[in-house]
Amino acid sequence: MVYLFLANGFEEIEALTPVDILRRGGVEVTTVGIGGTEIKGSHNITVKTDIADSDFSLLNDVQGIILPGGMPGTTNLEKSNKVIKAITYCSERDLVIGAICAAPSILGHMGILKDKKATAFPGFERELFDAVIGDEYVCIDGNIITARGMGVSAEFALALLGAFKGQEVADNVRRSIQCRP
Repeated sequence: MVYLFLANGFEEIEALTPVDILRRGGVEVTTVGIGGTEIKGSHNITVKTDIADSDFSLLNDVQGIILPGGMPGTTNLEKSNKVIKAITYCSERDLVIGAICAAPSILGHMGILKDKKATAFPGFERELFDAVIGDEYVCIDGNIITARGMGVSAEFALALLGAFKGQEVADNVRRSIQCRP
């Protein structure tokens, strides 16, 4: 199971594009709302999550996690003990951790990006601390996948799909949604 965390102020496209593309590729994704099941995005779109953080626990079926950006969504994610525990759990087990826009800053603050190639929304690179800042819009370094922002949400999601299901599945979904190679 892949868990995608949503906190009030999240960037809607950065959250929902990975959910959609991963599910198209056969990945089980559960959305987790921080503080409840109705979470308002940064553009006032309310999303009903699959579960609230109070119902989330780190089970043996965790394949990875995804952190969308947006402000103050990223700040609200970082304040959540459940999110921090999930990041730590995945990091310690080399499970996939995806973060886009401002959200890679959380990984930077936790020291998870030390010597890893990563990217973030312009201006947030300084929050990645000891990361190797990549020029790409989407950076993959081992189990860590980071991306710059909303405009590359499909590329981010396809990189995640490749990590979970393999490049062939990601390429098939890419073609089916008419996304440029």
